[in-house]
Amino acid sequence: MVEEKKEDSLILDKKTMDVLVANIIPASKYFEVRFDHMQDQLDGLKSDLKNLGDNVDKRFDSIKEDIDKRFEKVNKRFEQMITAINRLGDKLEHRDEKQRAFTLRMFTIAISISIIGVLGVFLRPIGVF
Repeated sequence: MVEEKKEDSLILDKKTMDVLVANIIPASKYFEVRFDHMQDQLDGLKSDLKNLGDNVDKRFDSIKEDIDKRFEKVNKRFEQMITAINRLGDKLEHRDEKQRAFTLRMFTIAISISIIGVLGVFLRPIGVF
């Protein structure tokens, strides 16, 4: 049985080894070069993806800044409108106060004339007038 194992085993001499090495090494060099090239391409893709991500981040930041500036302008415009409305409200209140004072004066004058007329009617029969 030991003899059978010896017969099945492969005997490699120096010439066979040289032939194997001569045929395998050039092919392995080819694959090495191809793998190196593929690794360079993958590294380039990683770099491009990182740059793309950075560019997208920069764009979003610039859009955010633009939107913030626009909202600031809109807020300022609303503040101006609120100020104008408040000034208009103050003018209307002042006009209303003047109108109320005028109405009260006219009402007072009308009541005074009416009272004088009523007094005249009461005092005529008495003979004062």
